[in-house]
Amino acid sequence: MLKPARLFGRDVEWRELGEFASSERQGASLGLVYGRRRQGKTLMLELLARERAGFLFAATQQSEAQNLADLGAAYASFRGLRRPVVFGHWREALDELLRIGEDRAVPVVIDEFPYLVSATPALPSYLQQALSPLSHAKEYTRTRLILCGSALTTMAQLLGGGAPLRGRASMELVVRPFRFREAADFWGVAEDPEVAFKLHALVGGTPAYKEMSGGAGPDGPADVDRWVARRLLNPASAMFREGGLLLREEPSIADPTSYASVLAAVSAGHHRRSEIAGALERPSSSLAHLLSGLQGIGLLEQSEDAIRDKRSVFRVAEPMVRLHQLLIQRHEPELVVGRADQVWQENADTVAGKIYGPHFEELARQWCFEHAGPETLGGRPSWVRPTEIACREHRRGHELDVVVGESPAFGTDRITAIGEAKGTLTPVGLPHLERLEHLRGLLPSARVGALPKLLLFARSGFTGDLRWEADRRSDVELVDLHRMYRGE
Repeated sequence: MLKPARLFGRDVEWRELGEFASSERQGASLGLVYGRRRQGKTLMLELLARERAGFLFAATQQSEAQNLADLGAAYASFRGLRRPVVFGHWREALDELLRIGEDRAVPVVIDEFPYLVSATPALPSYLQQALSPLSHAKEYTRTRLILCGSALTTMAQLLGGGAPLRGRASMELVVRPFRFREAADFWGVAEDPEVAFKLHALVGGTPAYKEMSGGAGPDGPADVDRWVARRLLNPASAMFREGGLLLREEPSIADPTSYASVLAAVSAGHHRRSEIAGALERPSSSLAHLLSGLQGIGLLEQSEDAIRDKRSVFRVAEPMVRLHQLLIQRHEPELVVGRADQVWQENADTVAGKIYGPHFEELARQWCFEHAGPETLGGRPSWVRPTEIACREHRRGHELDVVVGESPAFGTDRITAIGEAKGTLTPVGLPHLERLEHLRGLLPSARVGALPKLLLFARSGFTGDLRWEADRRSDVELVDLHRMYRGE
């Protein structure tokens, strides 16, 4: 099934949906599509329904009776009936929807399914009964029922543990933000890696943010500051409160204030559990539900330490949340009275150290895992993580931004490359290479096979002497923004 021209990217998602919706296998089947809001799920499913002449119903936050009435009207329109169909109960409605595929394989989409579950908690059980092995739907139809939603916790729980629908679905598709290269192409800034990097560091890869930001990004490097003040720090912009709403629109978050305090701590640079607990003046044991809850809704990510077992770091997964915590929330009174330019200029160090710096490190890890070739990394990466290495000589720990590991089918993990990422405006020079060589010597011998390669990532390029040294050595790789966005 050809992807419509209107749908940017999403090649993998469209292929999965197409295969699911067009399968001629006898018997109704169930699929789930979910992800955070504004990722383009509804557009993709509307296009799918149009391409396959399927049925789509979008639920709203209202009572069970109201949703059944709306469903009856939508179903009547789909069938070409002059009057709405009256459904007295969800069992009746589900049976009728599943009959749509009696003559052919056809997608039947229910969007915002969590709204229906909120009003009718027994709905998943009704659906379980409608899809039982000897049901009419399983015996005589080829209906491809797709449940879609943005309430991540609710959607994930539909198939978890002892949930009624566990084992019933044949597709579970999670729609995530665009990765950094795809986001650059989507915004039309791929030819200017510096603008692409800043844009991704500030707004991430959520497709809807382009339209919410006026339909276009900065015109070039010189326009970034003006664009940020006009589109992100302006109270009249749709983006101004977005970073705060992402947490509050998730129904599973009963106490947004506590969760927001964790996001604020991580945004400020407290990445380990003990550091977060210290910033909040709470015991580490009290953070488990907060950290897991934020991971469950996609606002926080946890990365295991590359060398130390049972030690991990946390990072804010959504750049708009980070921008909200570091700038918008703290300076809202000034921004409301029109001082966006002043706030942006006065917080340049915060932006450089807490936004651009950590984001560049994360993109370096993503590049290694997703784009770098095996010649660059000394092998094919199974994982890419940060770590901290103890050093007796300097009597302190050294942070290592990038550790690339290979996990063979039989045997222990092997470190194939280590790297340092500098998102500053100063070119990277020979001292950074010397530091990496020192850290390579501190790696545990049991985890090292051949000599690990040394990777240096620089947002602002490299000095001439470092380039000369790298050219004559096979164990050193230099990666600038142009290579991150276009090379391997």
